[in-house]
Amino acid sequence: MTDRPIGPIVPNWSPPAAPSPMTLEGLYCRLEPLEAEKHAALLFNAFEGQDAAYDYLPAGPFHSAAQYHRWVKEVTSDAGSLFFAVFDLQKQAYLGVLSYLRIAPAAGSIEVGNINFSNGMQRSRTSTEAIYLVMKWAFEAGYRRFEWKCNALNAPSRRAAQRLGFSYEGIFRQALVVKGRNRDTAWFAMIDAEWPALKEAYRVWLDPANFDANGQQRERLGDLTGLVRAASDPSL
Repeated sequence: MTDRPIGPIVPNWSPPAAPSPMTLEGLYCRLEPLEAEKHAALLFNAFEGQDAAYDYLPAGPFHSAAQYHRWVKEVTSDAGSLFFAVFDLQKQAYLGVLSYLRIAPAAGSIEVGNINFSNGMQRSRTSTEAIYLVMKWAFEAGYRRFEWKCNALNAPSRRAAQRLGFSYEGIFRQALVVKGRNRDTAWFAMIDAEWPALKEAYRVWLDPANFDANGQQRERLGDLTGLVRAASDPSL
């Protein structure tokens, strides 16, 4: 025994399984395991002419379908991550990608990253639900912590993290060198104790009844998740 604080016991803890290729479907989108032969050409077309979409990503922009195909082959061969193609059920088109990475079952921690949504998908129910689906799987699989990290200069990503219910945890200075440039990394996360309330916030927001005849939201997701977040981003 010790009189020093060493943290509470985690009751009934057993590490969750690592994610394996799977399909996740919601009301507005379907996430499929990313495959070069099935998705690369379609996704390249969805992103063509949108070079700014790659400003904060480690790869790209891609200027040929062959380049994009090679990138998909490379990332899908990495056992440390699991990439998805996002299929918009209304538009019947593949419009984005995202992945699990930093998968640490022993710690109960997993990250969503490599998020790249084309112009046809940004600021939509589809983009929000795509994040929700990977979040939902992680917590239901037994993960305790779900992370979001981005370039600290990427203000849209920081706003998105906060809207989605991730709590701000700080800046890791000089965390990476990406494309020859320094990257300070902003860290956000949510934990399993927050998940029931966050899940309810998403249920309310994603409900078709939350949108009027013009597709305008009646309740804002950021207002719903703001009741749950442990800390807000001071830059916003």
